[in-house]
Amino acid sequence: MPRMSQSSSNPPDLRPDLARATVTGDSRPGQPTIGMVSLGCPKALVDSERILTRLRAEGYGVSPDYSGADAVIVNTCGFLDSAKAESLEAIGEAIQENGKVIVTGCLGAEPEYITGAHPKVLAVTGPHQYEQVLDAVHGAVPPSPDPFVDLLPASGVSLTPRHYSYLKISEGCNHKCKFCIIPDMRGKLASRPVHAVLREAEKLVENGVRELLVISQDTSAYGLDRKYSTHPWKDREVRSHITDLARELGQFDAWVRLHYVYPYPHVRDLVPLMADGLILPYLDIPFQHSHPDTLKRMARPAHTSKTLTEIAAWRDICPDITLRSTFIVGYPGETEAEFQHLLEWMDEAQLDRVGCFQYENVDGARSNDLPDHVPAEVKQERWERFMEKAQAISEAKLAAKVGQVTDVIVDDIDEDGIATCRTKADAPEIDGNLFIDEDTDGLKVGDIVSVEVDEAGEYDLWGRRLSQN
Repeated sequence: MPRMSQSSSNPPDLRPDLARATVTGDSRPGQPTIGMVSLGCPKALVDSERILTRLRAEGYGVSPDYSGADAVIVNTCGFLDSAKAESLEAIGEAIQENGKVIVTGCLGAEPEYITGAHPKVLAVTGPHQYEQVLDAVHGAVPPSPDPFVDLLPASGVSLTPRHYSYLKISEGCNHKCKFCIIPDMRGKLASRPVHAVLREAEKLVENGVRELLVISQDTSAYGLDRKYSTHPWKDREVRSHITDLARELGQFDAWVRLHYVYPYPHVRDLVPLMADGLILPYLDIPFQHSHPDTLKRMARPAHTSKTLTEIAAWRDICPDITLRSTFIVGYPGETEAEFQHLLEWMDEAQLDRVGCFQYENVDGARSNDLPDHVPAEVKQERWERFMEKAQAISEAKLAAKVGQVTDVIVDDIDEDGIATCRTKADAPEIDGNLFIDEDTDGLKVGDIVSVEVDEAGEYDLWGRRLSQN
């Protein structure tokens, strides 16, 4: 019985924000069931979870395989052409294995592209068009609710492990980076009201979530479109601003990790919250490149001439801060001198976690029309040199952690009793792990325990669990 495929190359292996989703079957006899294939980034994963939660509330079950589903929803990615190709492949597989397929997500913004390849799809909707997805499901598989059992689960339907959850605070983006078409697909910045975000976070923590991963297209800009409006929360007024939101999230009994943070000046206001232990000392900042000419061709919103100064300031405030970033090599017009500037910048910045992918054209992106595209073999060679540099930095930084005591969260315990964990410096799916291979009796997924690091590799750590006395 074929199971629904999970993305292993969407976008390509170089993309650092890969999200894999699995679901478990939980339907009652005679209950209509829906399958979900969720491709792309964590923001798409949140959309998938919201769709399934709504369907569960209407009496639908969730199927982990094609044959057990009455219809399948494919939540697509359209960030890169290779991601579009994989989305089409996933749609084709779902049609072949099930027959009734509804398409949504970023690629749904181009319905003719999808129906041209797969005319048998039942419906195509764009990103975050939840009502249209529900309408399409109703048309394909009418609901048959049992009012005695089909109640909205308090925790919703989660495609991530129960102990961590993505928390989407806004949709869309106001930037116009030439290599990116996400603003065209998802629109301009639309922030959620701060009290709505806090209420969702509170419910997640009440239902056992130990780590909240804050995501959006531009986390730093949260609330800008709302003119940083204030809303009542508990016994106080809270501003729709990332600093205020982070401070309030820090009141919950959970790790809080910030992703997709542009290096605006006010980011410095977040770092004291990290030093005080309210949120994790972790910043995921998409620098993309270091050379000013490359950044200008990219039309990036932030100039990095002062980035190294900012990094030094963050580390002065919070010495334990972990910095993760992503970079593009082989962008049109990138010279060897510009690439060498990036390598030298890496030496100075000493980032902890780094992802890198080779530039590729995306249908509709303005960068396609730039002159002087870099040959594929040069892009590959530069990627290899970049990753060699990043790996050496990572290996040295991890080696320095040997002998330190740190808290870790348990993600998995295999049949041999080996626990796969993450430190505060590691986000799920995209960063490294810490492994505990002895004295794991009594450990459970979601536990947060103290370990002493006793071995380091290129990207991962090994540790010894400390006495619980």
